[in-house]
Amino acid sequence: MPGPLEGIRIVEFAGIGPGPFCGMMLADHGAEVIRIDRASGSRGGSQPVTAKDVLARGRKSIAIDLKSPEGVALARKLAASADGIIEGFRPGVMERLGLGPDELLADNPKLVYGRMTGWGQTGPYAPYAGHDINYIALAGALAHFGRAGGKPTPPINMVGDFGGGGMMLAFGMTAALLNVARGGPESTGGGQVIDCAMTDGTAVLMAMMHGMKDMGVWSEDLGVNMLDTGAHFYDTYETADGKFVSIGSIEPQFYAELRARAGLADDKDFDAQHDRGRWGALKDKLTALFRTRTRAEWDALMEHTDVCYAPVLTMSEAVEHPHNRTRGTFVEVGGSMQPAPAPRYSGTATAKPQPAPMPGDQTGEVLASLGLSDGEIAALKEAGTVA
Repeated sequence: MPGPLEGIRIVEFAGIGPGPFCGMMLADHGAEVIRIDRASGSRGGSQPVTAKDVLARGRKSIAIDLKSPEGVALARKLAASADGIIEGFRPGVMERLGLGPDELLADNPKLVYGRMTGWGQTGPYAPYAGHDINYIALAGALAHFGRAGGKPTPPINMVGDFGGGGMMLAFGMTAALLNVARGGPESTGGGQVIDCAMTDGTAVLMAMMHGMKDMGVWSEDLGVNMLDTGAHFYDTYETADGKFVSIGSIEPQFYAELRARAGLADDKDFDAQHDRGRWGALKDKLTALFRTRTRAEWDALMEHTDVCYAPVLTMSEAVEHPHNRTRGTFVEVGGSMQPAPAPRYSGTATAKPQPAPMPGDQTGEVLASLGLSDGEIAALKEAGTVA
């Protein structure tokens, strides 16, 4: 696949969630990503193994038995041919397999060794299990998702797994690969280990809120701030047909546009936009107002204006929306619609993603790229080392 990372080889040890998302990002932008799947064909977790797995798209798959010495030796050989690896096991698992940083960086001093965990490689929580909801809770993010009077509500697993985890690791891998290309750090031979913890990454995503709190403009109370549904001009509203629209009219000129198009220009109650004591009453007025028209009617009135408006779309609706269709935000891959690679480049346009491989689909191809003969490949298959 063409793209700015063309020529980079990444070895991904199969996992779930944020690790595969990192691999997808790198593959989407041109890297050759070879996933080491289990010889059993399982990938762990509750998701079925299918070509419709978006997070597994664009890969080559080799299935190796990592419980055998021969399989470990083969994984080391593959890592020695790579620019980087991605692994998402608990701390210590790769070391027990004989595939830890000491071994792989000794084989390949320029290797970028990416480690994806929830709690990180160190710290009191490090050895224990967790999921997105726990990581964003500990990072100080979950406490701020929800409405006043309610309880903290997880924003599905976007923030910990994908924003603070997989995306952060993809950024870290790219930064470290760039560092290798520039010849450093000399003390490590060029390569290094990336300790990517979802708690750390989520904390970074909260940077602006920490700044606002320190400036005295963000309350730690739930759902009372401008950006967390406290404000009447930054929220979602139900329409007459049971659908929803979003309003983000923060700046005064956009707020004025909202008032004009909603018929509120002469309603003096809306003059004091930032009077927090009146937000609740103004929100009640907008709630009643938006229920007087269907979403399509509000679209006709407010789309393509500076209100800062958009209909709240489901995944299926988003695929069909004219703006997304015009930009090609979604693409058909293997008979299903998926998000297209993002962002866009002017000189290294990415190709259409390919469906996820089944475990071991490219075993022979990958082994041949390492210089193994047909006979050696057949012997490894016969022994069950690869599948």
